[in-house]
Amino acid sequence: MSVLAQTKISTLDLVPIRDDGSPAQALQNALALARHVERLGFTRFWVAEHHNMDGIASSATAVLLGYLAAGTSTIRVGSGGVMLPNHAPLVIAEQFGTLATLYPGRIDLGLGRAPGADQFTAQALRRDRIGSADDFPRDVEELQRYLGPRTPDQRVIAMPGTGTQVPIWLLGSSLFSAQLAGEKGLPYAFASHFAPHYMHEAIRVYRNHFKPSAVLDQPYVMLGVPLVAADSDEQAEYLATSAYQRILALIRGQSLVQKPPVNSMQGLWLPHEKEAVASFLGLAVVGGPEKVRARLEVLLEQTGADELIFTCDLYDFADRLRAFEILAQVRAG
Repeated sequence: MSVLAQTKISTLDLVPIRDDGSPAQALQNALALARHVERLGFTRFWVAEHHNMDGIASSATAVLLGYLAAGTSTIRVGSGGVMLPNHAPLVIAEQFGTLATLYPGRIDLGLGRAPGADQFTAQALRRDRIGSADDFPRDVEELQRYLGPRTPDQRVIAMPGTGTQVPIWLLGSSLFSAQLAGEKGLPYAFASHFAPHYMHEAIRVYRNHFKPSAVLDQPYVMLGVPLVAADSDEQAEYLATSAYQRILALIRGQSLVQKPPVNSMQGLWLPHEKEAVASFLGLAVVGGPEKVRARLEVLLEQTGADELIFTCDLYDFADRLRAFEILAQVRAG
């Protein structure tokens, strides 16, 4: 059996809104995609907390996870992630404790250290609450206490939440969370789907600092991978232009609604912008089945990752469904 066949695969859905679509359509597509990859044998389906972005419909992450969990039956659902500086740990413990109580054994809590928003949005989210990325280690510990067994002297409890032991993952695009996840013996997910530059170093830091815990006896690494799989390399290259346009819009501070693919990106970006998009999507797997297989096998050989979680930012929903079908087929050999 190949390494790829033994590696768990999952989905990180950005719940994209098309230029001719609506938030309702995007949310319905998220559930349809979760059901699709559940049938294909994927391990988990995550959504991420994004705010003030007109092309992403997953801002109310816990609410959306309840919708996804209710509409599926076996796949794990979770956050990839909740941006902890935006929230009081007690609130997150109550939200995810409720989810875990309703859907036991199926909820993941991935935590990010960055606010994930501009300063104006951060102010709108927090009001007068003082919160920063520097509080992250302390906030993680507080959250673990709320989700762990209740102690006799505990004055504040999460209900539901206490005793649920919702699995916590630390997410990151730099080295800080890699070291913290290792020291706390937690699983670690690196955001290589948009920040591949520090991937190898982050994996090394995590594994070097890993201390066995009640959660894990050895390191567990998951990597984010942008996926554009199609029936041919040429078709994949064409479909990928939607993702290129979206990252270009992000770089320019423009609307992030999905745009249809184009025959050529020439004239749509400047040389330095093309380089920036290429850097952002440096780990992207773009191609037909054989190219996808070869690219993933090299990635696994280089990293020894335990799990890969795929984003798939394609314009037509049918193309997204097909991309994950191809991925499942490639993994099965």
